[in-house]
Amino acid sequence: MESLPHHEHFDRVRQDHQRELVEDYVEEIAHLHHQLGEARASDLAERFGVSPAAVSKVVSKLKRDGLVNARPYRGIFLTEEGETLAEKVAARHEVVLEVLRQFGVPEETARADSEGIEHHCSDETVAAMKRFLKGK
Repeated sequence: MESLPHHEHFDRVRQDHQRELVEDYVEEIAHLHHQLGEARASDLAERFGVSPAAVSKVVSKLKRDGLVNARPYRGIFLTEEGETLAEKVAARHEVVLEVLRQFGVPEETARADSEGIEHHCSDETVAAMKRFLKGK
């Protein structure tokens, strides 16, 4: 099996890290809408343990990227593209979480670890995880 040149592995990790924040926010906005009926910047700041200014910066990026609609003093809403991404991230998260559970990782640890691992799994890896789970 031929592997990528070393620098390409690091390039992928950097891209994954940049995408991770976007995916976390989109996933949490969808979760808040499902749980509370709305997503507000203050809710996101509390959930992520960051300042409202930090949330505002990320939401501006999400708006620029066409993933959310937001207006000052109003809720934050996912666009169709944002909804699609949130669904993909949530599904990937569930697969990673279930694989960790199947490996015998304690629940609390599996939940914490899946929050980071999910962003670094390719579609091919998630597909392999699904095949593994079906074989159980």
